[in-house]
Amino acid sequence: MAEDNDHIITVRIVTPDGVVYDHHARLLVVNAIDGELGIMANHEPIIAPLKIAEVRVERIDGPTHENHIAVNGGFMEFSNNVASIVADSAERQRNIDLSRAQRAKERAEKAIAAANAKHDTDQVKRASVALQRAVNRIQVKQK
Repeated sequence: MAEDNDHIITVRIVTPDGVVYDHHARLLVVNAIDGELGIMANHEPIIAPLKIAEVRVERIDGPTHENHIAVNGGFMEFSNNVASIVADSAERQRNIDLSRAQRAKERAEKAIAAANAKHDTDQVKRASVALQRAVNRIQVKQK
């Protein structure tokens, strides 16, 4: 059994609202600013800023048991076989309301169009982030 624990990591995702995810895994895949990272047990310690993207966790309780989490930026720290992700918001695939995410996407697209018409670059940037978040949630839900 001790040998099995040598290949296990703990994955925790925390937002200002509390813990969103806390499980043991064999593999964690995150999308860092510099590219995709796969983290397994005994990986070198690392801190990486994250994109608005999916986090994928291959759980230890089955070779095909994966969890998908929509993470809206933040950062990941990995050391001593514990991956801690801190994000402004994160949502597990099973908790995503697809129709709500699609409405958020439509609102963001309209906001981008309106901001472009007014040449308001700050509003375009804010609405573009909202669009990225909505698209991320939609993609994670549809996995």
